[in-house]
Amino acid sequence: MDDLDRQILDVLRRDSRTPYTEIADSLGVSEGTVRNRVDRLLETGTIERFTVATRTGNVKGMVEIGVAVDVDTHTVSDRMAGWDEVDYVWQVSGETDIVLIVDAADTQGLNQLITRAREQDEVESTKTRLILEETLG
Repeated sequence: MDDLDRQILDVLRRDSRTPYTEIADSLGVSEGTVRNRVDRLLETGTIERFTVATRTGNVKGMVEIGVAVDVDTHTVSDRMAGWDEVDYVWQVSGETDIVLIVDAADTQGLNQLITRAREQDEVESTKTRLILEETLG
């Protein structure tokens, strides 16, 4: 990956619907170059998916999860990634092992998700933080 790939990724991170022609114009390259670069980034797995960020009025939160030392965090993460309210699952270092980024319809939905997480055999602890405001970086 070179500097042009990074610049293309920067544009797509801010708005994944940006037309290739607009990206090309802003970077001083052809539309074909942008298209080929994005196709290659998809093929190599650098770009995993295109997604939509929403402002639904829902309750958003971070649920930090601690698991036992002998637990395969990939297995737990994959399982939790399939839950409807979960937008992202991060495996992290530090006091906790897994962080769920959650978008629930209301506090009851968030609480049900936390209860579901706590019911998992591998989970030893949870800590929840509500996301009060998001700013695009």
